[in-house]
Amino acid sequence: MTPQTQQDRVDRAGLLYGFAAYGIWGLVPLFWPLLEPAGAVEILAHRMVWSLAAVGLVLLVLRRWSWIRPLLRQPRRLGMIALAATVISVNWGLYIWGVNSGHVVETALGYFINPLVSIAFGVLLLRERLRPAQWAAVGVGVAAVAVLTVGYGKPPWIALTLAFSFATYGLAKKRVGLDGLESLAAETAVQFLPALGFLIWLGAHGGSTFASEGAGHAALLASCGFVTALPLICFGASAVRLPLSTIGMLQYVAPTFQFIFGLAVFHESMPPERWAGFALVWLALALLTWDALRTARRARRELADAAARAAALSATVEADVVPDAAVSDVRPGPISGG
Repeated sequence: MTPQTQQDRVDRAGLLYGFAAYGIWGLVPLFWPLLEPAGAVEILAHRMVWSLAAVGLVLLVLRRWSWIRPLLRQPRRLGMIALAATVISVNWGLYIWGVNSGHVVETALGYFINPLVSIAFGVLLLRERLRPAQWAAVGVGVAAVAVLTVGYGKPPWIALTLAFSFATYGLAKKRVGLDGLESLAAETAVQFLPALGFLIWLGAHGGSTFASEGAGHAALLASCGFVTALPLICFGASAVRLPLSTIGMLQYVAPTFQFIFGLAVFHESMPPERWAGFALVWLALALLTWDALRTARRARRELADAAARAAALSATVEADVVPDAAVSDVRPGPISGG
């Protein structure tokens, strides 16, 4: 298998993992309201605790433990894992609160903005170079935030916090370099003890809904682990296989679902100025999509041309070498005795 073929397989796997992750996240707004009357912080704590249980079960089945000891000897990677666990905790908690308090459309906005933040991080922190269309998309995105600030009467802080926290999470995941399952296990291990301590404290003070709302409610809270683990495992597997800018583009799937649910299921209002802000965001994403497709076509064309040139060169070399080899095989025969 050639290196190019191996890379193509890695890219295809990364895209499949990415689409799976964002597709599941797009459906999640329908799940969080089912957990009421639990509050956002209690749901978040259950999400952390049961996520570790779910990931631990998968690791136990697969017997994938060899990565733990080397990781514990690398303080820098442990620091990146702690950062990833912190920012995803902020992201989870705010997202749950936003959905259950009637801000589904604004949470969708956050994930629409996130690709632009991911691209900005790629430039500022990873020294990726932007093409003119990408710069234009970032500029349109900034204008969209300004319009939405006027429309909301204040900066869309839910959307901005979600966008920046998840972009930071993606960057930290890329720096850690673990595969999806191992990375999530390490992050939830960081979250587990604080979350478990909070749930014990909440139960001791009579504020827990886990045991007071029936077995069905308890089962739903416990299922947070699998609802959380599955898309994050897929996302982690995608993050280590794809460029950060490509990961940002894949996120269009999730906020599209969320936006539709916000309007059609949760019946949130959309005054004209918010439509204008969203239209600018979608224009920015359309620019990114057009530029990515054009760049991909150009890359495929250049690759095909390079392959054709290599094949022609190989044929020429063979044509030059074969006659020489034939001549070299003609040697004088043995001299006969007279």
